[in-house]
Amino acid sequence: MRANYKPTKVLVVEDDVDDRSLVAALLEETDLDVVEMNTAEDALDFMRDHGDQVAMLFLDGSISGRYDGIDLARAVSVRWPNVLMVITLPDPAYRADEMPPATLMPKPWRALDVLVAAEQASSRR
Repeated sequence: MRANYKPTKVLVVEDDVDDRSLVAALLEETDLDVVEMNTAEDALDFMRDHGDQVAMLFLDGSISGRYDGIDLARAVSVRWPNVLMVITLPDPAYRADEMPPATLMPKPWRALDVLVAAEQASSRR
């Protein structure tokens, strides 16, 4: 990564279309470019190609698929430790013993909390 390069993207990973669309609409009001994915597998592929451009990962920890959101968050925390992660969960105890460093946001989340997290990611850039 270039010395003065600042990541500009937020990756939203959510398998519920309504939730994903709502959080993406909120985040589009920030200075981050929003990229939407519905599976951890797609998100990991995106990170492999563009991980140095991602400032924030907003994900549902319990998304369905071969890997869930916690698997994705663990992989990202190892390979891209500077990415701010926000994990949303309906049950905060879900795989709590396997949780990587992240901001946990209970579902249903509040719009203000999403925007505060994006501001934190932007300020770290």
